Amino acid sequence: MDIFTILFIAVGLSMDAFAVSVTSGFTIKRLHINNALKIAVSFGMFQAIMPVLGWAAGLGFRGFISGVDHWIAFGLLSIIGVKMIFESRAMDSAKEPTDPLNIYTLLILSVATSIDALAVGLSLSLLSVSIISPSVIIGITTFLFSFAGVYIGKRAGHFFEKKIEIAGGLILIGIGVKILIEHLR
Repeated sequence: MDIFTILFIAVGLSMDAFAVSVTSGFTIKRLHINNALKIAVSFGMFQAIMPVLGWAAGLGFRGFISGVDHWIAFGLLSIIGVKMIFESRAMDSAKEPTDPLNIYTLLILSVATSIDALAVGLSLSLLSVSIISPSVIIGITTFLFSFAGVYIGKRAGHFFEKKIEIAGGLILIGIGVKILIEHLR
């Protein structure tokens, strides 16, 4: 898998974390660099670990489905992308904000925003892609997007949130289509 595809996957996956970071920045009363780092490190770390877990799970049954692996990768990425698009439509800005710096809240947000990365790791395993580079790139990209998102949220609030989720979903669907087309040639 080429570096550009991995980067597009990383950007697509980081959109959930970015959107949550924007919201977090909006809700934090007094923003300090340590707050932004705490959120960015947590999101980036989970986004880097989850693909590895999905990849490891996929190793166990890769041999059984090697003939349809490209269809499965296409399906998983498309489902994740569609899910992100639908979730963007369901975001409720009227909810009472929670403290994103609370350790339990941050852990829940980190896991919730990285579940999609687990499925992507599974897809990469089915495509026999080494997981080290994608995992590191996904983690760093998510860290950078999350760090920036906290500050953007402090300035811009919820203006971009839904659009970011839609863009991330469309990117993942596009990558799924690309994988399918490459394997059908």
